[in-house]
Amino acid sequence: MNEQLARAVRGRVDDLVALTADLIRFPTVNPPGEAYTPCAEYIARRLAGRGFATELIRGTGTPGDSDRYPRANVVARREGRGPGATVHFNSHIDVVETGEGWTVDPFAGVVRDGKVFGRGACDMKGGLAASIIAAEAFMAVYPDFPGAIEISGTADEESGGFGGVAYLARKGYFSKPRVDHVIIPEPLNKDRICLGHRGVWWAEIETHGAIAHGAMPFLGDSAIRHMGAVLTAFEEELFPALDRKQTAMPVVPEGARRSTLNLNSVHGGQTEDFFPGLPAPNVADSCRMVLDRRFLIEEDIAEVKGEVVSILERLKRERPRFDYELRDLMEVLPLMTDRDAPVPTAIAAGIREVFGKEPEYIISPGTYDQKHIARIGHLHDCVAYGPGILDLAHQPDEWVGIEDMVQSATVMAMSLDALLRGARPPG
Repeated sequence: MNEQLARAVRGRVDDLVALTADLIRFPTVNPPGEAYTPCAEYIARRLAGRGFATELIRGTGTPGDSDRYPRANVVARREGRGPGATVHFNSHIDVVETGEGWTVDPFAGVVRDGKVFGRGACDMKGGLAASIIAAEAFMAVYPDFPGAIEISGTADEESGGFGGVAYLARKGYFSKPRVDHVIIPEPLNKDRICLGHRGVWWAEIETHGAIAHGAMPFLGDSAIRHMGAVLTAFEEELFPALDRKQTAMPVVPEGARRSTLNLNSVHGGQTEDFFPGLPAPNVADSCRMVLDRRFLIEEDIAEVKGEVVSILERLKRERPRFDYELRDLMEVLPLMTDRDAPVPTAIAAGIREVFGKEPEYIISPGTYDQKHIARIGHLHDCVAYGPGILDLAHQPDEWVGIEDMVQSATVMAMSLDALLRGARPPG
């Protein structure tokens, strides 16, 4: 093991804990996107004090961006003493709403029992703090390193990343020749390397009907009943078919190694437009349902969409007056980085040194910002690796272990050594 790097990281444990707690204290809740700017400015000040050139970049015009809730991002770059590769650590600064069930203040950054508690502690401000400490430890041990190190804190990952990594990728921040290697410190357990994710197709189905008086529904045509026919067909045909589809991708948890469909929401009728608390006395002339379809690398996106379209078209043929619209909301293809690529190879070596075991290679059941780096930036040497237990994300009393952060930061520092200096583990 590179004992110098390990000592340099461990010697910064108090700073690591304080940094994590400070980041948690920014209530960067998304939606709507609160406290992005002060959090990004804090990161910029921290890294500027360590010699990084920093930029604050607003995702202007992206979903949710406004003067009240600007989509603020920070990108910091530290040039080395000579030519070489660039390694970029990317973390999102937004967190989901707190929800109920907390026993600690979710934005106090409580430190207790070897853990830092708070919304975003695990997902993923602990990972952001660990990457900053890893970079600072590496630069202290090897001040003459070649190449460059970048660290970013970006917006909106929890709502698709459009105001963050997607926006920056379109501006060239995640493409060669600027960047060669990317590590995303998402909370996927400290001895795992996440090579990619399943695909996702979000879509909205709208069934149409005809409005009429609710006392005489026979004079109208209920769009909700038509949607009920869609739901019945999904239950009888689509869900069983998806259960039979299995993948060779190492997706975790086990249940996600098949195709899945979540019915995200259903909205029908005029209740929302009528007096609050009272139903509208009408036949519903519209009903909308949002689909969240997660698919496998073995599936083609045209096939995924075709399964739904075939059911809708059959209902159109068989059901009197049935009509529908299908609107795409988002599609992301599955991706899986080669485990022998430079970044996973470097991280794997670090895991072997720090934990004395082989890494577990996994695939995430849901997407994260790697999708934009690959799809828009065309940069494929990118994986997710960071501290934190995935199951704690978005939960009440969310926490990240201090020792987990120290160990993950050590792995990240050793990965920098391998990617920038070409260091190899002893033996």
